[in-house]
Amino acid sequence: MRLIEFYNYRVVLQYLPEFAWGLWATLWISFVCLVGSLILGTLVTVARRSQKRWISTPVAAYVEAVRSTPLLVQLYIVYYGLSQIPVLNVPVPALACGIFALTIHTAAYMSEIIRGGIEAVDRGQFEGAKAVGMSERQTMIHIIYPQAFAKIIPSLLGQAAVLVKDSSILSFIAVFELLGAGLIILSDRVMPTEAFMTAAFGYLLIYLLMLVASNKIQKKLSGNAWNSR
Repeated sequence: MRLIEFYNYRVVLQYLPEFAWGLWATLWISFVCLVGSLILGTLVTVARRSQKRWISTPVAAYVEAVRSTPLLVQLYIVYYGLSQIPVLNVPVPALACGIFALTIHTAAYMSEIIRGGIEAVDRGQFEGAKAVGMSERQTMIHIIYPQAFAKIIPSLLGQAAVLVKDSSILSFIAVFELLGAGLIILSDRVMPTEAFMTAAFGYLLIYLLMLVASNKIQKKLSGNAWNSR
């Protein structure tokens, strides 16, 4: 069987501009959601560590609710629910809904990763900082958080890869991204192989780029750790 009979690359070449735009859309949407989820996840971690139950309990409930329900369900709740809020009183764009839903979904997982990194830091670091007169806030900012984030870099990058794949869900609310580009071929030419295999190749390309970046970051951190000894 010839390749063109299984995968008509000539047709795919005609749709390269759409795939290029879809790839770019996936990259920038994922980046925005990644930054947002890291910030929100850090705040959630701080809130969960609070001694005040009225702060830690609702935040813990949010994390468990997000982790126990499908992303697609969360996306539809946000997409159809935000427009029903009386304060907004205007239709919320699908792209904004998608970014918001993907951010709050990923933030729940990021918070657990960050919390695990903090708990992995040796308790002696806390005691040493307290012995030299540092406040709890100074200890967390200058000692604990840097060490925690250094420990969880591989896990964070793994969750970032999951985030990129999860961004394909946004096509369900008509947000154009990489999978949406594949759906154009499926709609115009009824070629599912070309549509989904090309989209899959795009996600694989993004993953390989992230893998290279992950290896470089880990080597740099390992080098810094070695030099600091």
